[in-house]
Amino acid sequence: MSNPPRPINVFADTLQRVRAAARGILPEGTDLSCVQVEPPRDAGHGDIATNAAMVLAKDVRQNPRELAQAIAAQLRTDSTVASAEIAGPGFINLTLKPEVWAQELRQAVMAGGDYGRSDIGGGTQVNVEYVSANPTGPMHVGHGRGAVFGDALARLLAFTGFEVTREYYVNDAGAQVDQFARSAYLRYREALGEHIGAIPEGLYPGEYLKPVGELIAKTFGDKLKSSQEVERLSVVRAIALEEMMVSIRDDLAALGVSQDRFFYERTLIFQEELGANSIDFVGQTIDWLRDRGFVYEGRLPPPKGAPIEDWEDREQTLFRSTAFGDDVDRPLKKSDGSYTYFASDIAYHRSKIERGFRTLIDVWGADHGGYIKRMQAAVAALSDRKAELDVKLVQLVKLLRAGEPVKMSKRAGEFVTLREVVDEVGRDAVRFMMLFRKNDAALDFDLAKVVEQSRDNPVFYVQYGHARGQSVFRNAREVFPDLPADHRKLLEIANLQLLADPAELALMRRIALYPRVVEAAAAAHEPHRIAFYLFDLASEFHALWTHGTATPHLRFIIQNDRELTLARLVLVQGVVTVLASGLALLGVGAPHEMR
Repeated sequence: MSNPPRPINVFADTLQRVRAAARGILPEGTDLSCVQVEPPRDAGHGDIATNAAMVLAKDVRQNPRELAQAIAAQLRTDSTVASAEIAGPGFINLTLKPEVWAQELRQAVMAGGDYGRSDIGGGTQVNVEYVSANPTGPMHVGHGRGAVFGDALARLLAFTGFEVTREYYVNDAGAQVDQFARSAYLRYREALGEHIGAIPEGLYPGEYLKPVGELIAKTFGDKLKSSQEVERLSVVRAIALEEMMVSIRDDLAALGVSQDRFFYERTLIFQEELGANSIDFVGQTIDWLRDRGFVYEGRLPPPKGAPIEDWEDREQTLFRSTAFGDDVDRPLKKSDGSYTYFASDIAYHRSKIERGFRTLIDVWGADHGGYIKRMQAAVAALSDRKAELDVKLVQLVKLLRAGEPVKMSKRAGEFVTLREVVDEVGRDAVRFMMLFRKNDAALDFDLAKVVEQSRDNPVFYVQYGHARGQSVFRNAREVFPDLPADHRKLLEIANLQLLADPAELALMRRIALYPRVVEAAAAAHEPHRIAFYLFDLASEFHALWTHGTATPHLRFIIQNDRELTLARLVLVQGVVTVLASGLALLGVGAPHEMR
């Protein structure tokens, strides 16, 4: 079910007015879809800029500046427009009347937590797959960044009218899982009192497997030691993987991350322990593609730049990914006849398509960049080009403490775990800072910096903005005890025309940007835009507060002017409303007080 439409935002309303002005002077049927409005880079150039004349001039064979003059003349007759000026070769800069921004502030306060919500998704089903860390060890901060990004993106898409399924792909098959089972078996022997010595190279050395070994020993005693390797590894693998997934779910919960579905790779491949009715879905998918001409037996040339001795010239089963934009066709089976990871991934994405998804978003680590083209080719083949796969790469996180690298963890053996970081600095700091950088940019995460109470710490600065807004209301009630508790009641008695100072108007314009930012962030699959916007909004709010300390008549609370105080409290409520909404989209708390 899609969300109800929200009241039209000032930017969307102005776009309609600009298109109407152009439509009134251009030939009937002129395509106006390319006409856009946006805030000008320089606030001195007005409130809203439009490219209307620039993008329409060629089609109607007019000089852009002359066309801009004609459109601007139409716009000047509009009751919402204070001025329309021409800039450069034909851009139009509009200044709107103050009451327009006051009305938008009113809408924001009235809508509350629904301000910025939209139905642009129209109920479209979207599958967002994120985290998908191998269940062979605890999660590290790199996994945490992917988890936070995927979760925030899912929240953002749901807020804008998409029907979102949050998914985790559990890689519980393959050689690395067998090595994991052997590692857990060593810890089982250790729990029985054996001295196992140093963990052999290639196995998992972290101490996190000690409790798993103890659990297996408590459950089976020494019975597994006398069983065949295939049999005991099957038992150990199942227990160890389940215990690791419990740990991973617990770590994700500490970060405020959840999934709707955990899809296990093992279910794609026939295994005796899955039951007699199981099918080899990977093989079935290969046959399905072969029937359509997308799989064949052939040979590949040696990869460019690779040593010739590392390449095996043999006939193999290949996916014709070059037919869908990839650089080379891709193998589906290894020399021993087992499936490649790519083959399993194709089958997995086929399952998504069969479940009805046509919009797929995968959140991957930065080291998977070379894998994107082949996976997009597979999705195109599987869906007859009707499904779209957007892969978002999440770059590495460098963990620091006061500028110095942090590398080791006793529990994990080789890295600091995500849970250790969350326990030290808190969920909010981890989530906000993971999102205060575009996902494909490297991130330095300083454990000391993210808990500082200063402007240099973005999460503190934004949360402090919300807390400061709440403190304004507490202080105002001390001066005016009869202030209504309901902000809607406050709106009924406040005269917003009193908000006329340039700084107040600028803050109203910033609030009005929120719905536009939300929709743009959802369309681009870029939740970091919300974090950037919140920092800018908090900065303007803090600046106005500071300005009021030096200029008493600009303070939010004027003891001898109740009417002006009421208007400014509505402005503060607008800031508080948007900060709370944006922080919720990021999965970050909006505190009423900073402790």
